[in-house]
Order: sequence, then C-alpha cells, then structure tokens
Amino acid sequence: MNNLNIKKRIVLTGGPGGGKTTAIDLIRREFAGKLAIVPESATMIFSGGIERAENDDVLRAQQTAIFNLQKNLEDIQRATFPDCVILCDRGSLDGLSYWPGSEEDFFKSINSDLETELNRYDAVIFFETAAKSGESIRSNNPIRNESEQAAIELDDKLQAVWSRHPNFNLVSSSESFIRKVMFGIMTVENVIGQIKK
Repeated sequence: MNNLNIKKRIVLTGGPGGGKTTAIDLIRREFAGKLAIVPESATMIFSGGIERAENDDVLRAQQTAIFNLQKNLEDIQRATFPDCVILCDRGSLDGLSYWPGSEEDFFKSINSDLETELNRYDAVIFFETAAKSGESIRSNNPIRNESEQAAIELDDKLQAVWSRHPNFNLVSSSESFIRKVMFGIMTVENVIGQIKK
C-alpha cells in the first residue's frame, strides 16, 4: 500500500493571528465530504478549565497532554472518516515551540522523535502571523492572549520546527487573507490529487 494513502493528513499551523481558524472553516466548506477536521487540542484543553501556566513543570505536563490529545483526535478522525483527507488544526509538533526545555527533552517526554512526527503528515501549510507585517492579531478567542511580539517569537519557533517537513508550504504574512486562503485551498487540492488511488 502506498504510504501516502495511509497518512492522508495535512497540518495547517502558524503563529497566533495568522488567519488559520477562519481559513480552516472556508477550506472545510470547499472540500465538504473530502476532508475531516481535527480541532485544535490546545484550545480544547484551555477552554475546558485548564489555566495557562508559566511554571516549567506545569508547562511540560500541559504540552504532553496536548500532544497526546492531538494524536488521539487524529486517530479518531482517521477511524471515523477512513476515505477522507484529515486536516489538522495544528499538529503533533506544535508543542515543541511551547516546550520549556530542549528539543531532546521534548521528544524524550513524548516518547517519539522528529522524523516519526514529521512522517505522520503529507503536507504542512504554515500561515505566518499577521504581526510580522505590523498588523494587529487581536481576536475574539479568549484562549489566544499573546502580544504581537510574543506572536512573532512563537511564529519563528513554529516555522523552525515545521520547515523541516519535506512538503512545507509557507503562506507569508504579507499576502492578503484571500490569497492565504486560496493558497491553502490549492495546497489541499494538490495533496488530495497526490493521494488518489
């Protein structure tokens, strides 16, 4: 069996305020019946009563929980929609950008490695934070409370992680939101085309 047919997963990620959530909603509509969405695990955890922390031990526990939830949600969607492409609102490696220790410590804690996690996905679409173009990233999401500077720093860390994927697609913050979404749709179309039997 072709390895691409086993995975059929795309990560849509990026720094805070990149338009990712809105883009996923539009992509979902465009590919109704062909895509199954994996919701963002961090938002599920933090909107469910767990408070954001600055303590390193708590941060490690939170990011480990987010990692495990992410993978379980992906597995649920794969089992529920075996013929669909799975579009992930963030991926298993996002936690590395929030991890308070070394990359080696992160992979030891989650009992995995970079290659294994990158290989879970066929493609990565990265929406760069609007803060890099000097735009506001304020939103109605109470879980997202980063400043513009924090958003830029997180974006840089996330790009450093995900750009190691062989099918990494960067959507620059200088692009209009419409162009970002169009690029996202074209990338999803390309991946769907690659994995057709």
